[in-house]
Amino acid sequence: MTQTVTKLLFWALVILGLILVYQSAISFALFLFLLLVLTGAIWLADRLWWRKRRAQDEPEPVVVDYARSFFPVILVVFLLRSFLVEPFKIPSGSMLPTLEIGDFILVNKYDYGIRLPIVNVKVFEVGEPKRGDVMVFRFPKDPALDYIKRVVGLPGDVVEYVDKRLIVNGQPVRLEPAGEYEYVGGGLNYIRAKTYWETLDGHRHLTMVQPDMPPVILFQVEGAFPYREHCTYNERGFRCQVPPGHYFLLGDNRDASNDSRYWGFVPDRNIVGRAFLIWMNFGDLKRIGRFIE
Repeated sequence: MTQTVTKLLFWALVILGLILVYQSAISFALFLFLLLVLTGAIWLADRLWWRKRRAQDEPEPVVVDYARSFFPVILVVFLLRSFLVEPFKIPSGSMLPTLEIGDFILVNKYDYGIRLPIVNVKVFEVGEPKRGDVMVFRFPKDPALDYIKRVVGLPGDVVEYVDKRLIVNGQPVRLEPAGEYEYVGGGLNYIRAKTYWETLDGHRHLTMVQPDMPPVILFQVEGAFPYREHCTYNERGFRCQVPPGHYFLLGDNRDASNDSRYWGFVPDRNIVGRAFLIWMNFGDLKRIGRFIE
């Protein structure tokens, strides 16, 4: 009876943690870390003290059995997610046509430097984001949310978007027509957009625009994001100078993306990693294994 109660309590704690993760009360990384500490502490305590006090024929407590079984698995998952790769699911169409809703992607966690898990403090330099990279980052307004966009501006860059044309440091980014793209947007609206091959520092990728949409919806631009004075806006677009230690990111679906033009710059401390591979899409299996351009 006691073991049954212990099992129920253990799974109740796990389910409670998952509910908190789902409701964004805590991050999944923090949940894994707490579970790792809990199972590791129980396993260690048993090896150092409890085992010596048990009778030879006394069965191992169920909580110790659970801890011994789960700790190595949780440790491997935690290390992989923290330092190598982390999986994400694409929830919106802001990166169409590059990434579709329902794509499951992998994010490289070490390309931009080794960071301590949970606190996200960089402890070892490896590399820096490049223009054209698809980056996952913690949303500056709410770090519990992960966003994914494309890097178009590095620290010190002047980024302009005028009449639907991206300009970086005074140089218009090369565009080549790539046809049309049709999809169903929010509210079940049928959208037909034009796609272009955009080349940033030799990095060629697809972008998409709706000709009848403005380059920036002025009333949606926040008035007080950090370094707001670095940006100017008008009906034709915007101009922003990226401050030190920050990046400017746009969605590939330029007219359906909530990105840096509306809420500002992404600080280096918010970086999660570089998206590089689609590993699953249950609605379109042909997308499995595609590298993210």
